[in-house]
This record gives sequence, structure tokens and C-alpha cells, in this order.
Amino acid sequence: MSEARTTRVRSHGSETARPAETAEACPECGGRTRVESAERVCAACGLVVEADRIDHGPEWRSFSDDDTNPERTGAPLTRSRHDRGLSTEIGRSTRVKGRKRRRLARMRTQHNRARISTKRDRNKVYAYTEIRRLTGVLELPDSIRDTACTLFDSAQDESLLRGRSLEGFAAACVYVACRTADVPRTVEEICAEAKATENEHAAAFDAMNRELGLPIGPAAPAEYLPRFASAVNCPPRVERRARELADRAVAEGIANGRNPAGVAAACLYTAARELDADCTQQAAADAADVTTVTVRRTYVDLTDADDLTDADDLTDADD
Repeated sequence: MSEARTTRVRSHGSETARPAETAEACPECGGRTRVESAERVCAACGLVVEADRIDHGPEWRSFSDDDTNPERTGAPLTRSRHDRGLSTEIGRSTRVKGRKRRRLARMRTQHNRARISTKRDRNKVYAYTEIRRLTGVLELPDSIRDTACTLFDSAQDESLLRGRSLEGFAAACVYVACRTADVPRTVEEICAEAKATENEHAAAFDAMNRELGLPIGPAAPAEYLPRFASAVNCPPRVERRARELADRAVAEGIANGRNPAGVAAACLYTAARELDADCTQQAAADAADVTTVTVRRTYVDLTDADDLTDADDLTDADD
């Protein structure tokens, strides 16, 4: 039976005691094992006891003179920073006084200037900050944020920013990222929280769609139904019926040229009327951020289409 012995490790003039690694017994012959590269091998029979050993602990710096923070692992790379999160910052401390504090303040200023040295970097920092703010306010996932930042990089590489506002591009990138990820958000919702107007958003979106060839088509009304149904507390059966009506509206051309959010609200109101659920025109319009006139007109077209379908079914039955 092997015994653990204590060894002393000298590092920069200081000595610390730690237990030496205990030798493990071979499961086949009971002999001693030794570590060779990434394998633990029995010295007696040659059995490979363990291969590809992975140390899941933190990495330790051998160049540190103190034990305050010996880890050298940090935050992962992120697309939402202009430098991918690789730059460092000079921190602040209340324990530093006088001349040294003023010197650190000057160093901090020069360091920040070095981090953002070009106009391209300044534009990217400003747009990324706006994108992070928008995704936070709209409670969007980090994947949407990273996709929006990638889209802004592509727009900047194609020189689409000239003559257009950075706020408009930030809002347009968030909108496109939502559309590509099937996360329904209307233009009105995004512009209500953005610093850009709808015209600035439209100019940026049109430029990106024209030059980058964005893989997005018209939004389907059915994409908005789960969020709208949750907002007005409709039961699942009403949402299912509203989805059927939305698919019919697209198939029969009722949704052509109309706001998909308004069509979704009208389908939800129509389904609630058919199933005797509690949902008013005003509640559906508020959930979709449209007027009651929009809901009412689409509702009339949906009911007229149902009447025509029922009449055709009766005619076919008579024949």
C-alpha cells in the first residue's frame, strides 16, 4: 500500500507545502502505475489504466507573485463587442490617492483612446451599444444580439452606413435578426424602443435587403399568434382556430398588402367570436399595436370569405 508523502514547492522565494500525487494500483495485477504524457500506465504489466486525462479545474499562472487571483481564464469571446471582448481595462480604486491616482486617470484616458482609435471602431462601438440596449429592453436572447452585431459588420463592410443613421442600422439589424430567427417583433415595437424613427429604420432595412440579399420573406400572420394570444389570455382552442384562419387568409390572398400583425389580431378576434371566448376588438388591436379599424376590416373580409366558402360547399352538395 502506497503512502502519500509531502513535498515542498519553491516559487519565487516562497515555500508552500502540498501533498504529492498518490500512485494508483493497477486493476489487473495490483502493480504501481505511472503517468506518461496523457496516459496512466502500469509499470508491471503495461496496462493503460487511463487515457486522455482532462483537468477540469482552472488554469494556474506560474508568473504570479501573489495568491489573490491565480486563474488566467476569462470571459468567452463575444460578437457584441467591437474587439470581441479581448481588450483590457484599467480599473478604479479608492485606495489610490494623490499623484498616482491622477497618473492612472491619464493612463486610463490614453488607454481608452487606443482601444477606439478609428472612426470605424467608434461607429461600431456606438451601434453595438444600441443593439445591446435594444435587445435588453425587448427581452431578446443573446443569439439575436450576436446575429444583429454580425449583420452590422456586414453592412459596414459593404459601406452602407454613409448617409444613413447608425441608430437606424441598429434597429434594422435587430429587426432582421428577429425575422431570421422566427422571433416575431413588429417594426413599430422596435422603433418604439429605438432611438431611430421608422423612416430611418426603413432606409437602413432597404439598403441591407438590397445589397446584402437578406434571406427573409414576408412575415406570416401565424408567427404573431402565440404572443398575441398570451397577451389577451385566449385559451389554446382559440389560438388553434386563429392559426387556421391565418393560414386561410394567406392562401386566399386576404393578407396580401396588409400588416401581418393586424391580420393576426383579426384572426384572433374572429376565432374568439366563433368559439364564444372573451376577446374584444380593442384588446386584439392593443396586443398587435394596430387600430380597431384594421381589425374590423380584416374581420369583415374573413367572415365574407367564410360565407363564400359555405355557399360553395352548399352548391356542391346540391349538385
